[in-house]
Amino acid sequence: MTMWEALAVFAAGGAAGAINVVVGSGTLITFPVLLATGLPPVTANVSNTLGLVPGSLSGAIGYRRELAGQGRRIRRFGAAALAGGLIGAALLLLLPSDAFDAIVPVLIAVALVLVVVQPRLAAALRARRARNGTTARTDGGALLLTGILFASMYGGYFGAAQGVIYLSLMGLLLSEELQRLNAVKNVLSLLVNGVAALFFLFAAPIDWLAVVLIATGSALGGLIGARIGRRLRPAVLRGVIVAVGIAAITQLLLD
Repeated sequence: MTMWEALAVFAAGGAAGAINVVVGSGTLITFPVLLATGLPPVTANVSNTLGLVPGSLSGAIGYRRELAGQGRRIRRFGAAALAGGLIGAALLLLLPSDAFDAIVPVLIAVALVLVVVQPRLAAALRARRARNGTTARTDGGALLLTGILFASMYGGYFGAAQGVIYLSLMGLLLSEELQRLNAVKNVLSLLVNGVAALFFLFAAPIDWLAVVLIATGSALGGLIGARIGRRLRPAVLRGVIVAVGIAAITQLLLD
């Protein structure tokens, strides 16, 4: 790796760390840059996963205020995220990418639709519960837990826009502020990246220079992203989510 390539990887790590904290999809920045340096796809994906762990950690720390009072929720969702991330990491090494990659743009598109219509759907669900005299479940029930499991499997496999999927699922099935859901999303992303990284340490080829460069950049970017993301109003944050998701779909379809 040349000096200019190393600088490009470091910069991509910083941008990915920031955007992962605000929305997700940072992999769409780092992964193509790693491929451009000549790394094989699996090595690039594995090295990228390891490198983004510090960014996920700094982002979760940056959102610690919004995590207050969500310990039980995080433990419940975190168990599903760990299981899904481990399964997804194993699938990366066991299965050809064509079958899984074909459905990725569809998953992101569905998630974006849910993000856009979430306020109206949530309001309709609240009105229905009011008519029936019931209240919303604070944990989202089995449906949300299953959704997080499958989203985490995808995250362990590739991870681009997994944050969009998390936010769309939680936004629809939980009565909670978007910023607090974003804080939970950052913890789930940290768990998925962490367990996948641990698996890859023993089972996959790794480029350690790329890991160090992305890790340093993503840690700085995660702190910056937390400062930016926590100041965004829900409508603005939702707009950023949609814009990033559309960019992710476009890039995946063109590749």
